[in-house]
Amino acid sequence: MSAVANLLVIAVVVVLVVQRQMRVQRLDTERRFWLLPLILGVLALRDPQLIDHEHAAVSTALLAAGLVAVLGMGTVWGWTVRIWRAADGSVLLKGTKATVAAWGGMIAIRIGLYAIGSALHVHQAGSSLLLGMAVLLLVRSLVVNWRARALEHAQATARLH
Repeated sequence: MSAVANLLVIAVVVVLVVQRQMRVQRLDTERRFWLLPLILGVLALRDPQLIDHEHAAVSTALLAAGLVAVLGMGTVWGWTVRIWRAADGSVLLKGTKATVAAWGGMIAIRIGLYAIGSALHVHQAGSSLLLGMAVLLLVRSLVVNWRARALEHAQATARLH
């Protein structure tokens, strides 16, 4: 995909995800939360320009730094989501102001990495952003699902006592 198309896909995904995160939603633990990250990851990894071959070491280091950053930010994002059990027993979640701050932090980190790459004259493909988004969404979903299961376990244990 072209860089413009990648940026458009990322912008649409970010808007949809953030908008959805700020509303109360039911957590469907049976849902295939890994599907969208898988699709984004496949799209990113198919791009032969993911790594700038003229600056392979620096390009790889920037990609790795970006992925480490999204691993951390995905974890932070997963912990900023409020999770509770509704009266009907379903698990609900909603993003908080900290969720918005986590997104702001992630965007600032990505801009910083892009600026470093630009200063070093490294070509940075939009597919690296797609790959980062895939990892971010996957890690966030794993954290939220883990927290929801822990909530269910804690409440089941409380009912036994």
